[in-house]
Amino acid sequence: MSFLDCSCVSHAQVQPMDIEERYEDSSLQFLSCDGSKFTLQGPAEGDDITGLSTEPAHYQLLSELGRGFNNLSQVKMARHIPTGQLVALKQTNLDECTEEELLQLLNEVLLSRLLRHPNLLTSRLVFSSCCQLWVLTPLMNYGSADTLLRTHFPDGMSESLIAYLLHGVLKGLEYLHRRGYVHRGVKASHILLSAEGRVYLSGLYSVYSMMRDGKRMKAVFDMPHHSPALLPWLSPELLRQDLHGYGVKSDIYSLGIVACELVSGRVPFQDMPPTLMLLQKLRGSHCCLLDVAPFPLGELGGLKVSRSGVDSGIGESVATGSLSHSATAPPADRPQSPGPKNHSATLHNLVQLCLQQQPERRPSAFELLSHAFFKQVKKHTRDSFLSLIYPAVPLTSPEDSPVSSPPCLSCHPPSSAACDTAEAVWDFS
Repeated sequence: MSFLDCSCVSHAQVQPMDIEERYEDSSLQFLSCDGSKFTLQGPAEGDDITGLSTEPAHYQLLSELGRGFNNLSQVKMARHIPTGQLVALKQTNLDECTEEELLQLLNEVLLSRLLRHPNLLTSRLVFSSCCQLWVLTPLMNYGSADTLLRTHFPDGMSESLIAYLLHGVLKGLEYLHRRGYVHRGVKASHILLSAEGRVYLSGLYSVYSMMRDGKRMKAVFDMPHHSPALLPWLSPELLRQDLHGYGVKSDIYSLGIVACELVSGRVPFQDMPPTLMLLQKLRGSHCCLLDVAPFPLGELGGLKVSRSGVDSGIGESVATGSLSHSATAPPADRPQSPGPKNHSATLHNLVQLCLQQQPERRPSAFELLSHAFFKQVKKHTRDSFLSLIYPAVPLTSPEDSPVSSPPCLSCHPPSSAACDTAEAVWDFS
């Protein structure tokens, strides 16, 4: 049964979702205004899964990685038995989804056919097993940036690693914005890292098109679904919900919040009630980097802001916290680090630009790619990436894992205890 054949959506039979040629023409309609030729790009060679089969019995379920999509989806590590390739498998019980949630899944699947970029994690292989929707993506061996913060960098990442991650996110956002889409879900848990060090932006279920009748709208007014979980990252103009609407610059504000999140190891506004958070954002209050002293200087001692423009490095940003915190700290215990740090002037400038209250004053994703903060990214190789990500290690297949039986055709997946579950610390929401 095809996902699109679900009674809540349509009764029309459709072809399997692994046929991509039918979507190629429509994916070219949002070319940049300069008329330059666009070449379709896919994932890195090691992350390509389009050649794998769509037979559920060909996949061995290894361990649960986490849950997502309002806790309706289970994300598991799986092995394609004929080739031995490891993949991430998201299983969603369609019978438990509301009609609105089914439409969100449909939107994500269709966007995966339209969008191809090396920094976007799209669902290239989608099929159904009984009442379950199976979505296969390449396995992101280093998990999400949020996971890295909670397990290895509780007091924040080095500026070099932050620049590496944000530069990959910006390339994905520039692609989306150029084609008339606003992401509306940029946050650390949607920034994923493959074993090769490629940065992927996920969370396509929240993507919204600004194209209407072949024309690009100046603003849209739709409120993202599951928005309570996204409130800390959403821009003031999106939360305001007035006649001015919002556009792609809303994602730039979210990027600024993510930068603060990666720097400090905590989500800005996370301790505020939603009403107070909304009030603070609408008044123009925003987070600042910790070396700007968010509390009285007398409580922290003399703080000196770095003006050198040089990366503060692992020594200042990471080492202290990594030595004093367990690498297996549970998600709820992410440290609230108030300690002073010295950050470069370029990082301060980047955050300030992204968090401008007026969206027209924020730079575009294309303009930010040439920001001085990202000059350090050009020198990085795979080896230097491994030094940036240390002490994190890539996720591998569980040793001596028993071969699972072929997946049953029941509409209700087995409980997580039935799988060889690792700690489900990945956030896929």
